Amino acid sequence: MNQSVAISVFGVVGSPLCVASGDGQKVYDRLAATLRQNRRVVLSFLNVSTLTSAFLNTAIGQLYGEFNENHIRELLKVEDMEGEDLALLKRVVDTAKLYFKDPERFNQAARETLEGEDDNGG
Repeated sequence: MNQSVAISVFGVVGSPLCVASGDGQKVYDRLAATLRQNRRVVLSFLNVSTLTSAFLNTAIGQLYGEFNENHIRELLKVEDMEGEDLALLKRVVDTAKLYFKDPERFNQAARETLEGEDDNGG
């Protein structure tokens, strides 16, 4: 039987503070390895007190560069996450899906935005 794998973010990071992309990479490595095996994974945020978009972009957002959305949705379940953190996760996932759909277009738009800010006294 193909049992689900439980991953504790707190256990992987070793801290309630999930802010650094390097820590997010540790979580991503475990998630991606499990998803590559077509196994279900339950990602628990129990005991995590602080989350940043940098951490979530690395831990979860970059999954969309390797796996399609349906694969992730079918196999990944997130638990024990506060409402405001869920909202942040949704923004990260939405941005990742847009980015990986057309990375060059996304990067071009970002460059144009940054150049425009420089022209406005930046």
